[in-house]
Amino acid sequence: MARGCCGRPLRTPAHAIWLTEFRGRCKLTDDNSMKPLGERIRELREQQDLSVREFAKKVRISAPFLSDVELGRRHPSDEVLKTIAFALGTTLEELKKHDSRLPIEQLKRIAASNPAMGFALRRVVDEDVSADELLAFLKSHGRGKKK
Repeated sequence: MARGCCGRPLRTPAHAIWLTEFRGRCKLTDDNSMKPLGERIRELREQQDLSVREFAKKVRISAPFLSDVELGRRHPSDEVLKTIAFALGTTLEELKKHDSRLPIEQLKRIAASNPAMGFALRRVVDEDVSADELLAFLKSHGRGKKK
């Protein structure tokens, strides 16, 4: 019988109870304050009391493009994001924390080169593991983001 990472059989009542208990213990934040990239950019821009047009001119991009970024319809290149970060008095890395786009090509390469990783990613999807649960698991196992 297949066993989960906890050593318990999968898809059993005991596993379901364990998963429920795990989910209950794994809240990273009480306010769930992580904002998407566009919302964070807008928040920082408004703190500087700049309009979309003023800020777009400052970072040398079009106002419609900036508006689309803030609304999550478009995503800036790393070069443009770095310019935005500098103008907002923050870092590229801080803004990238708010970029929720999946690195699809990178995930495909990892899964192709390491089938076990592909299986693990599939399990995350199949088990409907939330972002908070996954991040809490990584945090509890001392896994930070690689630099």
